[in-house]
Amino acid sequence: MMADFSLTAPASAMTATLSAQEEIRSTQAPCAALTETAEAPVDCAAQTMGVTPSQPGVLSLDPDPTETGAAAKPRRSGRGPRQEARGTPQRPPQNAARAPRTAPPVLDQLADLYPGLFGEVFLPLKRGIFQDLLAAHPQVLDREALKAGLAIHTRSTRYLQSVAAGLKRHDLQGQAVEDMAPEHVHHALLEVFRRRQGRAGEDLRPRLRQRMAQAFEASGLSSEAYGERVRGRDEAANALLDEALAEVAARGARDEALLRAYEASGQALDTFADMYGLDPRDAARTLERARHHRPPAAT
Repeated sequence: MMADFSLTAPASAMTATLSAQEEIRSTQAPCAALTETAEAPVDCAAQTMGVTPSQPGVLSLDPDPTETGAAAKPRRSGRGPRQEARGTPQRPPQNAARAPRTAPPVLDQLADLYPGLFGEVFLPLKRGIFQDLLAAHPQVLDREALKAGLAIHTRSTRYLQSVAAGLKRHDLQGQAVEDMAPEHVHHALLEVFRRRQGRAGEDLRPRLRQRMAQAFEASGLSSEAYGERVRGRDEAANALLDEALAEVAARGARDEALLRAYEASGQALDTFADMYGLDPRDAARTLERARHHRPPAAT
């Protein structure tokens, strides 16, 4: 299940400090699947979301090691502040920039072997990809290095963005082979926005609520079934989800009312749209959406 978080809380490092047991619901794949049953690490909170249990509540925004190749040495500028007294440790400047970390060599290997999956664009990986990679390259890929590399890769912001977009999971041939589970999309959405909120100078919750609504509609589930799959223990996240579901329900009611008015009018679409001051194209999309969500007639 999801750990407690605040979308307005400050952030200072890239890995979100969440509880692995709370981040992903018990219905999702366990983290052990990364190595034993080769589940894609995005199914595991600790490896997907970059858990740092020793720092609860802190959002981490360090540069992504999979998105930079700079050396992992601290940057120095000047002599720094004077020590307060002999033997007193020197305090680093509060605004000192963190140096980016180097990506593990195995990620460069994977990018060379599968540029369509690990190159410029990250695609969600099928469950079982760990075992597939070992079987395909037993003499090239080291098991432990691959395990660590996939954990870093799947908690990178770019990878989580692809999951949050609801893209399908892909195999080593780059073929889409499996739908992304709604709960994985939801948790990825939350994590991406956690990281962005720490950098943004504005409240991103309205945008997150909109994305939640879109993810719900794309799932094809009822609001009850969807909530059952994605809700966690975090009341703030659940409240935002409730708002998103309520917005979808209210829009659905308006769409249905417009569809009924159109059906009762007997007018052509252009004439009907003009009567209501609507653009015909917008009216057509709204009516089609209403038809799509209208329950089938009882027989």
